[in-house]
Amino acid sequence: MLKSKMILTMALALMLPGLAFASTAKLQVIHNAADPAAASVDVYVNGDLLLDDFAFRAATPFVEVPAGVTLNIGVAPGSSTGSGDIIATFPVTLESGGSYVAVANGVLDPASFAANPNDRPIGFNIYPAANVKTRSWWGTVALRAMHGATDAPAVDIVARRGDRSTVLYGNVGYGDIGGTKFLLAREYKLDVTLPGQPDAVVATYMADLTSLGRKSAFVFASGFLDPSLNQDGAAFGLFAALADGTVLALPQAGMATARLQVIHNAADPGAAEVDIYVNGERLLNDFAFRDATPFINVPSGVQLDIGVAPGASESADGIIATFPVTLDADGTYVAMATGVLDPSAFSANPGGMDIGFTVKPLAGAREKGWWGLNALVAYHGATDAPAVDIRYQTRWGYSRPLFGNLAYGEFSDYSVLFSKKYTLEVTPAGDSGTVVAAFTADLSGLNGGAAVVFASGFLNPGANQDGAAFGLFAALPDGSVLALPATTGSAVEDDSIEGKLEAGLAQNFPNPFNPTTTISFNLPKESFVRMRVFNVRGAVVKDLLAETRGAGQHSVTFDGRDLSSGLYFYRLDAGDFSETRRMTLVK
Repeated sequence: MLKSKMILTMALALMLPGLAFASTAKLQVIHNAADPAAASVDVYVNGDLLLDDFAFRAATPFVEVPAGVTLNIGVAPGSSTGSGDIIATFPVTLESGGSYVAVANGVLDPASFAANPNDRPIGFNIYPAANVKTRSWWGTVALRAMHGATDAPAVDIVARRGDRSTVLYGNVGYGDIGGTKFLLAREYKLDVTLPGQPDAVVATYMADLTSLGRKSAFVFASGFLDPSLNQDGAAFGLFAALADGTVLALPQAGMATARLQVIHNAADPGAAEVDIYVNGERLLNDFAFRDATPFINVPSGVQLDIGVAPGASESADGIIATFPVTLDADGTYVAMATGVLDPSAFSANPGGMDIGFTVKPLAGAREKGWWGLNALVAYHGATDAPAVDIRYQTRWGYSRPLFGNLAYGEFSDYSVLFSKKYTLEVTPAGDSGTVVAAFTADLSGLNGGAAVVFASGFLNPGANQDGAAFGLFAALPDGSVLALPATTGSAVEDDSIEGKLEAGLAQNFPNPFNPTTTISFNLPKESFVRMRVFNVRGAVVKDLLAETRGAGQHSVTFDGRDLSSGLYFYRLDAGDFSETRRMTLVK
């Protein structure tokens, strides 16, 4: 997204060199014209190409554009050869300091499509929205909405949460854009109803805003109610464009869903930007290396064919690789795009792992931690790197394991850390004395959050087509990706200072579980630790720990795959401290 924003800004600066930085406004462009003949378009400004092969249901991020001058926005068929191919021009003048959304909508030949029930004109047009929020207040989401379905009548949009309902937009007809509404960052049902008839529900969609606090979204109705009468164009749906250009499809209520985050970590320069399709429909346009989506709702219980195409592909015909996945209802997943397109043109993996381009899934992903602790999972995504350990360093100079023996293409189990600043050391697997690289991970602002920490790039870029250099990055549930800075320092805060913590045994998570769960505990000082698991008859079924552990916060994974479903107890003995808790295995 950052690359796209830079390209747009520079393009506009070149078009109007004397004015580009003197007076500016913010602009986002959304392509919502469902006419199959306009599946991708080229957009010109004052005769110069701005957006090439701009796809249906794609959006740009907000970018700075010249204000106070006329911008002639020209639209041409995709892959046009120049401004002479422009089929429609729309002059706009933006006010300095303003924020706008411009939505391309309608059909090229209205006579070939179903008429609008309210006699609204459906010809191709640019619909502008002024005073658009690019961010919101703390804990809220700023919404605007547009009716962009040419064959649909006027409707109300009603937000429901529990027993409470609010009419967000009333009697909205095709082409109308509603004003700004603020909603708490929660999960809602959005009912599309007949005007003034809140019980006459036409369709219901799920809008999960939990990860969008302080952000904005432009919700738009898209496609046709009856594709068969509209040249078999895309079917009706609700979509939301975020300020960074991400477009999310809102799933219909009643559809079983899972949560999914997609991360682009394929360092091959030939895959610097990709388009992602799901079952032939475009999900992500120009998805950049080291970018991530927020967690979104996607259909579960059905096969999802995740297709990857080169950036700026015109349609699903450009897909070069497809990966079928089926997600469990209410499950939470991460899909990591990784590897290289032509393994023979890159350094082989030292451990013999396959480095071909693929999508690696992680089931049981987390969007938040627990007990004020941060949940971290690691992915080894550096194709030319051997298996490694990741350790964290205490302010007293001790180095403790966090993730162990992680080979290319593998996810670790989850570990937990307090909200403090750490140094993460990357060492060869099993060799804690050789630090290959060290990075600062400041978790002080997560406060019980979660992150996917992923190794990215090449140890030797010169032997890998000058691809990106090795680094550690962290993807947060809201889609933010943070580069962990390399460091040579060793004095950092952590949770293992002698006497700082009280001894304690946490409830296992998840609980109930199948087949694995994580048990965390605190030690105020170095102690010999014994942890055992008992069945309801008091018999020991598993010895989890019998070793000396240092002061600090620790965790251990219990695997119950060889046990039957039922109630179990786990007990921690450390010095004078002893505590027992119970957990439930459900298969």
